[in-house]
Amino acid sequence: MSPSLLARCSKSLSRNAVPCIRRLASISSSPSPNPTSVGPFQVFDREAKRIQKDRAASRDNGERSRTVDYVRESVADSMMERLLDIKRKFNTILDLGSGPGHLSKMLDSSTTTKVIMLDSSEKSLHRDPDDEFEVEVERISADEENLLGTIPRNSQEAIVSCLSLHWVNDLPGVLVQVKEALQPDGVFMGALFGGDTLFELRTSLQLAELEREGGISPHISPMTDTRDMSNLLGRAGFTLLTVDIDEVKVNYPSMWELMEDLRDMGESNAIIGRRNYIHRDTLAAASAIYKELHGNEDGSIPATFQIIHVIGWKPAPTQPKALERGTGKTNLKEIL
Repeated sequence: MSPSLLARCSKSLSRNAVPCIRRLASISSSPSPNPTSVGPFQVFDREAKRIQKDRAASRDNGERSRTVDYVRESVADSMMERLLDIKRKFNTILDLGSGPGHLSKMLDSSTTTKVIMLDSSEKSLHRDPDDEFEVEVERISADEENLLGTIPRNSQEAIVSCLSLHWVNDLPGVLVQVKEALQPDGVFMGALFGGDTLFELRTSLQLAELEREGGISPHISPMTDTRDMSNLLGRAGFTLLTVDIDEVKVNYPSMWELMEDLRDMGESNAIIGRRNYIHRDTLAAASAIYKELHGNEDGSIPATFQIIHVIGWKPAPTQPKALERGTGKTNLKEIL
């Protein structure tokens, strides 16, 4: 993937231009931080999501899953750019919600000696063999929501998460667990889908359901608001925060290919109380609305994926600190 495509700005991919490659996504928000449990607020059926990811990774011996790696690979590339900006080699890096290891495969000996991949889907976790990784790999099948039940406190130098935390019920609580699992001056780097992700699909389905069925039901996960992430990281106890936004656009022949790819990515709806099916005529209406409202001139349809990149550090006495207000010695007027 070219550096220009992965620049920190709006990006565009074409499903037609890359025959064996496609892409996708979704996200969530939640209640008060709790380092050991999910709490009372349940949005997602975690067991249903695990089964969806297992099935996606098993289809055609993983080949169907590999053809839809493109969005995660693009985001993993962007994360690697940010990771390389940290001039430090880590003994180990924990890849939280790793899936088959989109980001872990990009790590080399100049960045780390070992990567620990942790994911709730065992089949996704073991989809690809060790020889596709450049560093030593350890795989742990465990629930991302109960990180401290698997990873000891103060044990990790770096924790990364590439497009996984959008299926977590208690995002503030998981961020607290991540901070607790890090060593002092350890770094957390994550990428999450933002609130504008798949807005074209969401609006098209809602309008079609209103027209054909007289009401709407949720088909796309609630997603983290970009304005909330710095507050959530601060509440979890992280310092030296960085939050920025990318956008990836993917062109599909129609809404049907988009929904097929979402299924093969294991990104189907897992909201508790979801409908198990959508009427065929409602889907047909949604497809027509999608093309009418959002379609490209060539007849294809765009799908937008908003990516929120975050970086936070666990506090440590040796970390640089901002000077107190009023102690600056340089006048900005002289610079500007």
